[in-house]
Amino acid sequence: MSTAYVIVTLVGAFMAAFSAASIFFRAKWVVQPLADYSVPRAWWNRLGVAKAAGALGLVVGLWVPAIGVAAGIGLVLYFAGAVITVLRAHWPSHVAFPLMYMAPVAASLVLGFAA
Repeated sequence: MSTAYVIVTLVGAFMAAFSAASIFFRAKWVVQPLADYSVPRAWWNRLGVAKAAGALGLVVGLWVPAIGVAAGIGLVLYFAGAVITVLRAHWPSHVAFPLMYMAPVAASLVLGFAA
């Protein structure tokens, strides 16, 4: 396990956890765009739980690689769905945000498979 893999994985986990907490605490800069994209409020807590579980899975994956891979794939799919949601809502200027959260998770997967 390389140092780069550990650092990138922890950064990805931190970012996913931060994003989850932002939903749980209803940070206006997160929930207002969700409302603008027509994401139902009933989904918000589930979306936060999915991100929190992914963050936890990435950290656990440092010791149990299969869980880390599953969490990484899940988070990449989650953020890909977020990109699609943003594009369907016709807010292309916001696409960078889910991509920013997806990048360290995808890099973690690549570094994990390269090791």
